[in-house]
Amino acid sequence: MHWKVLNQHIWAEMKNKYFSIVNGDSIKLITEVKSNSIDLILTDPPYNIGTYSTGNIKFDWRTDVNNDIASWDNGSFKPEAIASELVRVLKHDGNLFIFCSYNLIGKWHELLDDKFDTFQFMIWHKTNPTPKFYKNGFLNSCEMVLCCWNKGHRWNFSTQNQMHNFFESPICSGKERLKSPKHPTQKPVALLEHIISIASNEGDLIFDPFMGVGSTGVAALNKSRRFVGVEIDSVYYQASENRLSQTLLERSTHEST
Repeated sequence: MHWKVLNQHIWAEMKNKYFSIVNGDSIKLITEVKSNSIDLILTDPPYNIGTYSTGNIKFDWRTDVNNDIASWDNGSFKPEAIASELVRVLKHDGNLFIFCSYNLIGKWHELLDDKFDTFQFMIWHKTNPTPKFYKNGFLNSCEMVLCCWNKGHRWNFSTQNQMHNFFESPICSGKERLKSPKHPTQKPVALLEHIISIASNEGDLIFDPFMGVGSTGVAALNKSRRFVGVEIDSVYYQASENRLSQTLLERSTHEST
């Protein structure tokens, strides 16, 4: 679907519990998104940590440990190429959540801190991270999620416990983890639903410009939000389309019974 057609669908016709996605380069396509039109940006861009990899670890008794992540994470992503556009398309009372690694947090802070009233972070603690078999360092059990907002933004905390900038859950596994295609950094829907619930309202428009296999979209539909996503990889894009269509079908079937 051409982005201009997509824009017309999103901004003029898109209703609650619907989604629209496009296969393309979000850094180019985001320039055509209307200013101040997105309620929540929740995205997981490349971390640029591929160059730090020490290579995959091979075992005779189990599957290899993937330290190489993927070719798209070898340092080509530049936050400055999209940061100002993320600010432009977000509503003044909207929220911005960006998954981030240690090597880019300073860059994101430099680009976004003076654009919002608050620049903060939360931690996702993985209860079952990949083990370090040689016990030669800390487990990679935590990931940062940058959080930005302005005064008057929407916030749906119900208890003090829910206000901790810490969320604990297993990594994506079992039936939820796609086997084909396998995305090395697929995020668990439970984590994304938590963020969507506290940082947006039902019917809001959620945007993920680095959609991957569509987990943010699945979480958005599950929480009765609308979703728009962009993914440059055609295989991941097709997986997203399949997942989102199935999620919407399941919700429609459930609501009709």
